Amino acid sequence: MSKKLDRRKKYTRSVLKQSLMTILENKPISSVTVKEICDKADINRSTFYTHYRDSYDLLVKIEEEIIEDLYQYLKQYESSLDEEGEKMTIKLLEYIADNQSMFKVLLNQNADPGFEKKLNDVAKQFLIHHWIRKHVPDERESKYLSTFVVSGAIHVIKDWIQQDLDHSIPDMARMINQFINDGLSYIK
Repeated sequence: MSKKLDRRKKYTRSVLKQSLMTILENKPISSVTVKEICDKADINRSTFYTHYRDSYDLLVKIEEEIIEDLYQYLKQYESSLDEEGEKMTIKLLEYIADNQSMFKVLLNQNADPGFEKKLNDVAKQFLIHHWIRKHVPDERESKYLSTFVVSGAIHVIKDWIQQDLDHSIPDMARMINQFINDGLSYIK
């Protein structure tokens, strides 16, 4: 009985998440109602409220899940980070490509702008902890450098997602790393 209930809970949460993501493709979170999510999911509102407080709570849970999943994914490749930044960028882009529709919605103007900040924070923390601190001894400089690098990379990735991954993962990884490593001298 317990396994059946767990499966039902997982299914319900999954359908609610998918419904919200579909709605956010065309509508800002501030205009999304629980009724709308429930209608799309074909689930009654009382069931929704057993899992989430409101549409924002559901969105936050989706974001937290993605951030945790991304963090765990990146942790798998910690040891290879020193080998080559491009390999790490490829792994990150593979994860994003595998979850393209989710990232496309979570990084658009209809979702919570806080998601991009959370994504930025995870990437900066990872970059500072695993690479910049080893190469840039000044702590203040390393924070600014990580902000510069991660912000630029995130915006390039956002454009790439919006363009339906119009370049291959290796090409994007190479470009991002060249932009980071060469800066404006890239255009010479």
